[in-house]
Amino acid sequence: MLLATTCGTAFAAAGETLAQIKSRGELRCGVSDGITGFSSRDSKGLMAGLDVDFCRAVAAVALGDARKVNFVQLRASERFPALKGGTIDLLARNTTWTLGREVSLKVLFAGILFYDGQGLMVPKRVDQQKVAEAKKVVATKSKALTKKVGEVTIASLDKAKICIEKGTTHLQNLTDFFATRGMSFEPVIADSASEVADAFFAGRCAALSSDTAQLTAVRLRAPSGVSAYTILPERISKEPLGPAVRAGDDDWLMLVRWVLFTLISAEEMGITQNNVLVRFREPELQQLISVGDDASKGLGIAPGPGARAIQSVGNYGEMFERNVGRGSPLKIERGLNQLWTKGGLMYAPPLR
Repeated sequence: MLLATTCGTAFAAAGETLAQIKSRGELRCGVSDGITGFSSRDSKGLMAGLDVDFCRAVAAVALGDARKVNFVQLRASERFPALKGGTIDLLARNTTWTLGREVSLKVLFAGILFYDGQGLMVPKRVDQQKVAEAKKVVATKSKALTKKVGEVTIASLDKAKICIEKGTTHLQNLTDFFATRGMSFEPVIADSASEVADAFFAGRCAALSSDTAQLTAVRLRAPSGVSAYTILPERISKEPLGPAVRAGDDDWLMLVRWVLFTLISAEEMGITQNNVLVRFREPELQQLISVGDDASKGLGIAPGPGARAIQSVGNYGEMFERNVGRGSPLKIERGLNQLWTKGGLMYAPPLR
């Protein structure tokens, strides 16, 4: 599509990663080991989620078929070794973009697929003695922590046990956040997202800390029901989540990056999964389409890559609402993930 091909304007000659993918006939995409809304199996046993859809869009561009994806489910601690070791070609596993990861791990992030923030989930009900103790603590802590005195506040978690998944940035974020407020906590580390949730629901810790969207997904599986747990309003960190590739193959990085930008731009331009082919006929889009087709030849992929991406998964807004928004069990508001034209942060560079 316009973006489709426009996305081609930034593509260079095909790199080694793309050549390997084409030779193999499939994209190996690293995803989570089961986070509702991002990558998990649906009632039919098929992979579904925002990260899964992005993998399919990349496969549609690279191979001409969104179905040619081998989803490799990984724990957080396994994801970067799998990427660096070549087990996967693309990491799309709700992973936070940080300078430290790019420098030390020699990986590069293609952009931001989902803006999130680390939070804390706690049981709604605590005994009255704990409430009284929390109120005393509140009186000595900063106002930023105590906007609302309820059954549980962050201030009331001083010296508490907090469940965290191994291999994430969550432990360091919590350590920094608590230390700057004169507080401390005892981490309870689990190897996977499911194990950390089990530990929390079993009462091994007073709170579970993770990206807020993941907390929302975890709460859906609470044995005592969603209403028994609350996600505290405070956010203790910025969590820009995005796809990552190995450093050293600029062409592959560009392809993945411009697939993401194409999906975002498609929403801004009103191009959807249902109307993409009709929109192609609009005269104002023809020049963009032809430019993109020329670039596609240099990349070694079929013309109209963006059109294939959008036909396979829809634009960014469609992906969001279907997987984590109004059309999903999570019901997450767009918030920061709204288009820049509507007060959010989702913004793609010019495609031409």
